[in-house]
Amino acid sequence: MIYRLFPFLRWLPELRDASTLRGDLIAGITVAAVLIPQSMAYARLAGLPAVVGLYAAFLPPVVAGLFGSSRQLATGPVALVALISAATVGKIAPPGSTDFITYSILLALMVGVSRLALGLLRLGMLVNLLSGPVVVGFTNAAALIIASSQMPAILGVDSQPADRHLQVVVNTVSSALADIHWPSLGMAALTGVILFALRFRFEKILVAFVVTTAVSWFFGYQGDVVGDVPRGLPSFAIPHFDSDIASSLAIGAAFITVIGLMEAMSIAKSIATKTRQQLDVNQELVGQGLSNIVGSLFQSFAVSGSFSRSAINYESGARTGFATVVCSCVVMATLLFLTPLLYHLPQATLATIIVFAVLSLVRLDPVVVAWRVTPKDGAVAVVTFLSTLILAPQLHFGIAIGVSLTLILYLHRSMRPHVAYLSRHPDGPLVDAEANDLALDKSIALIRFDGRLYFGDSSYFESKILEAVTRLPELEFIIIDSGGINQINATGERTLRDTVTNLRSVGIDIYFTRAKSQFVDVLERTGCLDHIGRDHFFDWNQHALDHLWTRMDPAKRVRSPLHVPTPGGNGGIWAI
Repeated sequence: MIYRLFPFLRWLPELRDASTLRGDLIAGITVAAVLIPQSMAYARLAGLPAVVGLYAAFLPPVVAGLFGSSRQLATGPVALVALISAATVGKIAPPGSTDFITYSILLALMVGVSRLALGLLRLGMLVNLLSGPVVVGFTNAAALIIASSQMPAILGVDSQPADRHLQVVVNTVSSALADIHWPSLGMAALTGVILFALRFRFEKILVAFVVTTAVSWFFGYQGDVVGDVPRGLPSFAIPHFDSDIASSLAIGAAFITVIGLMEAMSIAKSIATKTRQQLDVNQELVGQGLSNIVGSLFQSFAVSGSFSRSAINYESGARTGFATVVCSCVVMATLLFLTPLLYHLPQATLATIIVFAVLSLVRLDPVVVAWRVTPKDGAVAVVTFLSTLILAPQLHFGIAIGVSLTLILYLHRSMRPHVAYLSRHPDGPLVDAEANDLALDKSIALIRFDGRLYFGDSSYFESKILEAVTRLPELEFIIIDSGGINQINATGERTLRDTVTNLRSVGIDIYFTRAKSQFVDVLERTGCLDHIGRDHFFDWNQHALDHLWTRMDPAKRVRSPLHVPTPGGNGGIWAI
């Protein structure tokens, strides 16, 4: 219980080891060098002043590091969460306004409370509600939205507001064609060259940050700069709560809660595989929740785990959560002493940093793999991508469409599970006759039902059984390979009972093989097992065939596509 309440007590004694302490110190300073410029850039993406990004990089990382389960997960401002935050708050307040900042902080508090509640209630499994194709489709679209939203700063033009993001992009391009600001484009190009040239080095963002700021100051850059950044630590203030405003932010808070956690756990699991560390998604929810709650009390917007900074943290030698403490100390020093140096930092630099950062979010391989697994999954990814892109900035519609489509396809699959007629392959085993172009036995139908038997597919089960009667006029017996039936409810039980009764009324007997205990137990409790006949259940398909062949003409047995002779002459021994 002590370790659950204070998980940092697990790794705190390890700091006595000099190599562990040194690794954490180096990792913390390295991550801070990336976090400081990134946090300012992501604050801009969230529609907030740059200093709010530094506030979000101050306390939330150390709280998440102390109370989360991952030792290397780096928490703080991230692009995807910043985008959702901006889109959510932008519906009720103009970006840059006092209300916008207030509501962004309130959103962080709501995200923190949501995550903390899920963690304390041990509901981390809810993160699985979003399927892989939905997340990939949404993330790819969000990456393009984020990148294109930085065009005004890179091109040095004012963006004309519009109801849809795509229209804003068109307006920005039109403005740039009429009057592009070359110094801004040049500064963005310089930043891009540095980031590309140093793409394999951790310090690339810091180098771009320092070089472009120096160039801006030395040459008197005539473009938008960060300007005055207030010096000092954020003050404590309880976020203003308004029930009407909170209800308007609820959907965005839910999306950030789930999507941010999925992003965090994805990188945490990847690193844990290398470090052989055991992760607890519920504990991570607690850590992430507390980090957002504490951050909101000190003027932070919503934060989450970062892919890039977590990888840097691990590769720089971080062994415990103490690295995040070091990182926060560096951010604190920046807030106290270094903010005047940020005045000449070009906005074009921050915009270019954002663009390069979100390029890693674009992943086409998962879409291709999903399409190969099943075109329906690939279609979900594509539809989610297109709907998110077209309906932006209303990002929740894209997710809602993707989730709805996923549920519809899931219900369709569960209501029409795979049903196969089995026949004997020349090599011996019983296989899908249609897939292997094999003949069927005219007297015995061996049918495999690969699904639950519940209210959603019970009528489909009945129709497929009756289809066998129509398909095989000489049919005498039906064997149901029920190895795939792992659940049956009241509707399924009634359908099964009626099907058996109807078949026997026309002289066709029915048998069951490979029945699982949860299936048989239900039939036992309802009396359906006795209605069918306990002697009509067999462990294996071949056992049922051997039994039925004793009741049939030996000539039919020899000619049966289900029969294969063995040296002992007792029928085939192959069955799957």
